[in-house]
Amino acid sequence: MTEQISGFQKPDIIISEADHDRLTDLADAAGARLPAVAEALLDELARADIRPAGQVPPRVVRMGGTVEYVSGGETRRVTLVWPQDADIAKGKVSVLTPVGTALIGLAEGQTMTWTGRDGRAHALKVLKVG
Repeated sequence: MTEQISGFQKPDIIISEADHDRLTDLADAAGARLPAVAEALLDELARADIRPAGQVPPRVVRMGGTVEYVSGGETRRVTLVWPQDADIAKGKVSVLTPVGTALIGLAEGQTMTWTGRDGRAHALKVLKVG
């Protein structure tokens, strides 16, 4: 399944059943406080290929996983975490940020676009997972 966005196609994503359930609850709870990010996360969850944890390929970004990506000409290495564990100084990015939501479920080599909190379109490409 792919979806057209501003001239780009959203890539297929894979999320484990457990992460999908917990992320859905998180997005629902954050809806009043962070409506744009919560809606973006729910949109990603709705289009995801949901699999048992053991069937998620190892090169897919999942919660608690480390990912190296390039965006705006800069290469970054971060760990995707739950909001309470976020610490940007330590490279721990919350899934409840626009970039965190963009990363969830992507595989190495995939490119994703998202709208940042600044209202501008951004793009990233996953270089390495793990």
